[in-house]
Amino acid sequence: MQSSERSVSVWEATVPQREFAPLAGHAEADVCVVGAGIAGMTAAYLLAKAGKRVIVLDKTGVGGGETGQTTAHLSSALDDYFYVLEKVHGEEGARLAYESHQAAIDRIGSIAAEEGIDCDYVRVDGYWFRAPDDAHGPDLLQKELDAARRAGAAAERVDRIPGVPFDSGPALRFGGQGQFHVLKYLSGLADAIVRLGGRIHTGNHVDDIEGGPTATAKGEGFSVTAGAVVVATNPPVHDRFALHTKQAPYRTYVIAGKVPAGTVQPALFWDTLEAYHYVRTQPVEGDPSQRWVIVGGEDVKQAHSDDHEERYASLLEWARPRFGLQSAEMKWSGMVMEPFDYLAFSGRDPAGRPNVYVHTGDSGHGMTHGTLGGMLISDLVLGRPNPWETLYDPSRKTLSTDSLMEFATENLDVAKQYLKLSPTFSDADSAAEVPPGTGAVVQRGLQKVAVYRDDAGVAHEMSALCTHLQCVIRWNSEERSWDCPCHGSRFAPTGEVLTGPAIYPLKRLDQGAE
Repeated sequence: MQSSERSVSVWEATVPQREFAPLAGHAEADVCVVGAGIAGMTAAYLLAKAGKRVIVLDKTGVGGGETGQTTAHLSSALDDYFYVLEKVHGEEGARLAYESHQAAIDRIGSIAAEEGIDCDYVRVDGYWFRAPDDAHGPDLLQKELDAARRAGAAAERVDRIPGVPFDSGPALRFGGQGQFHVLKYLSGLADAIVRLGGRIHTGNHVDDIEGGPTATAKGEGFSVTAGAVVVATNPPVHDRFALHTKQAPYRTYVIAGKVPAGTVQPALFWDTLEAYHYVRTQPVEGDPSQRWVIVGGEDVKQAHSDDHEERYASLLEWARPRFGLQSAEMKWSGMVMEPFDYLAFSGRDPAGRPNVYVHTGDSGHGMTHGTLGGMLISDLVLGRPNPWETLYDPSRKTLSTDSLMEFATENLDVAKQYLKLSPTFSDADSAAEVPPGTGAVVQRGLQKVAVYRDDAGVAHEMSALCTHLQCVIRWNSEERSWDCPCHGSRFAPTGEVLTGPAIYPLKRLDQGAE
């Protein structure tokens, strides 16, 4: 296998992802959790705390998926705006959305305190400030302030943001937000799960999940039977259609650079562009005289462009005059699943598989969506009532104009991707044109061929059709991966699955060709 070259976040540069011995053979548990990101690990911890025998499975390390690529904002000021959530989910839905995200911030803090997890958890304010060229109009801040207060948020309008080296103009301040070091937190959760009798196995690629009176998760050489299976793999790997038409994969970009401590106050910052910028600071390990300023944004639909360096440059150009960032010392990107009605899908399996639960659709709030999802699913498994169950129900049908437009737009884009099956679409005329260390889609007769030429100059050829639903994959030059533009699957250069919903690798067309 030729590995992808995943971009490295600040978190991954300072704390390695925990790995555990893979599972071999058969095991039994009360609950099997598939996915060791923040949603899966939160569910596993809470269930183990309640006395359940828990097994966690992941093909990578703990936090080795998109959790490790986050900027780790802990925010109940939701990025799709409370006035929009009111239109889509009603005032009560907006109130529950605020309540649940705020509860997630609180729960992370209480778990860190109870378990003694030193994860740089701190409560901070968050600030929305107007972008001069946003499309929302001058009354956005007042409209959002009114809706946020109806939802229960501690929000107020300020003339400008304090403690930053630029004049933001009017902004909304949200109290009670937070931030942390996500991999330090997950490492502490892993220790707690094991101490409580749970088991964690990495290096296990689950390729089949079955519901029933006893649910099953299995892959090559291993299987787990359990009273319940929780699927927390970002795009769900057990479902072919039900959820994938209701969310879309986007890639978001992040830069980080050091500034003198005191240049920017610890807080969360967001502007109001459609693909908005989001900013926080983080202590520099071993150097209290400096802080990281972490800036994200420039989101684009996955596999719709390969202009990664231009997007990083745009982030730096935006951040330099506002936050004093002079260089991008670190750069990384991650995949975000955007649900059509702005809230995650968390609860019972929408296809009706008994004793199977799923969490996905974290939008721009992966840390809080993932945590509240773990809280909600653990309650469902334990038979406890939860007031958020209906709001986040994966089977929900949201019929507002906004959500239906979002649904239609994203699925029209998926339909357009199938037009690339036409023989007129290709990235290169032949495999000979693909330079070492890169990949391209080549048309060969009626067949789409994904050609990767490794650093030694050997070409590897695979079908260019995603093994989930046959969309044409595209080469990602930054991550050195094949990405599907339709539903979020990603593959290593030589075709192995990196991220679902695809279960199976790309079909090999050779065993190495010059």
